[in-house]
Amino acid sequence: MTQTLSTKVLIIGAGTGGYVAGIRCGQLGLDTILVDGGDGLGGTCLNVGCIPSKAIIHAASKFETVAKAADGGTLGITASKPAIDLKATVAWKDGIVRKLNGGVAALLKKAKVKVINGWAEFSDAKTCTVKTDDGDIIISAEHVILATGSEPVELPFLPFGGDVISSTEALALDAVPGKLVVVGGGYIGLELGIAYRKLGAEVAIVEMADRLLPLYDKALTDPVAKWLEKHGVELHLGAKARSFEKGQLNVTAKDGAALKLKADKVLVTVGRRPRTRGWGLENMGVAMAGAFVKIDDRCATSMRNVWAVGDLTGEPMLAHKGSAQGEVVAEIIAGHDKRFDPVTIAAVCFTEPEIVSAGLGPQDVEGRDDVITAMFPFMAIGRALALEAGDDGGFVRVLASKTDHRILGIQAVGQHVSELSNSFAQMMEMGAVLEDVAGTIHVHPTMGEAFHEASLRALGHAIHI
Repeated sequence: MTQTLSTKVLIIGAGTGGYVAGIRCGQLGLDTILVDGGDGLGGTCLNVGCIPSKAIIHAASKFETVAKAADGGTLGITASKPAIDLKATVAWKDGIVRKLNGGVAALLKKAKVKVINGWAEFSDAKTCTVKTDDGDIIISAEHVILATGSEPVELPFLPFGGDVISSTEALALDAVPGKLVVVGGGYIGLELGIAYRKLGAEVAIVEMADRLLPLYDKALTDPVAKWLEKHGVELHLGAKARSFEKGQLNVTAKDGAALKLKADKVLVTVGRRPRTRGWGLENMGVAMAGAFVKIDDRCATSMRNVWAVGDLTGEPMLAHKGSAQGEVVAEIIAGHDKRFDPVTIAAVCFTEPEIVSAGLGPQDVEGRDDVITAMFPFMAIGRALALEAGDDGGFVRVLASKTDHRILGIQAVGQHVSELSNSFAQMMEMGAVLEDVAGTIHVHPTMGEAFHEASLRALGHAIHI
């Protein structure tokens, strides 16, 4: 039986862009339908990305702490050798996901958003058919918000299946692999590779570039590289992965040599691509910008009253960008004068140690003589030393204009620095100058004092260095 519905707003995709847009639409009194045919409410981030990966990373760090205590002791603490029941760990992670799924569902219900589970396919820009377990539903809408997200890139010579896995499967293993080879030295591969190394796996990383995390400058990535070296992670930089046969990954090394790397699992993390196929995008008449849907500063596509948010719209492919865009679009549809024009979108790598970047980095201002750059090391911060976070080469770095001291960029590398990211973004969004940070009394003892000291150092009068 086919059902027909019409609505003010139709949202395709229930990830962080789509469900936030739905909630805000509901709050603003807009009749809204949200179609979810992907990973579940919360999308990639909540179900198979940000949240579950951080849960596994946290569990791995706990395991590592106990393992240190068993291996000669740490901080005066000794313990018996730990064991890991990964099935139980994954079950705990799944419990967190279920709780958050339920929370999103409750928020959408409270906002009076109708949620339909099924796969949508558009016949034109404002009409789609959703295939559900109870039959087809034809939906027409005045406004359409596209929030279909992204999916892992699959290499043709390393197709997903069996022991060749994506990040999705890596978050649901029932045992720690003895040997894990990670193809791709970006943030997803490093986050999961480091976590599994902490859990006891032997890990090798194969990266085509000459260094890890090539989008970041070397000073930020060096502490991560040192951790990998210290913990016996095998690095193959400037190398190309080939086929996987009989438990061995074929690799061409930088010098052209042929290598065979033993692997129980091969984790392929060579990037993500927008999810543009299989739901009728080609029938909607929207302009594209390469692989992405082209939008303006209102998140409007080239088709009137068709909007797009999140990973579908291009870099940075970050959950918090999608959420912010979803709010903007909902408010525009409700008649508000809004633009999506952030000063910065901070990004975090949850590696060991963590990396944060907001705004311009050294590579962006290379050759300019109108920029002040100042760095302050965590080894001079008491809280960092107390958290064993001061001896890994971590620091906070500030870039600012010489003329008016406007902050242009902030970076940090070190344990727990992800928690500084919002402070960095807030200062930049408010147009802060160095004196604003210097004049803010920072709590002692905290990691954030390094931001204060880096700003003081840029002004020429750091206190603790």
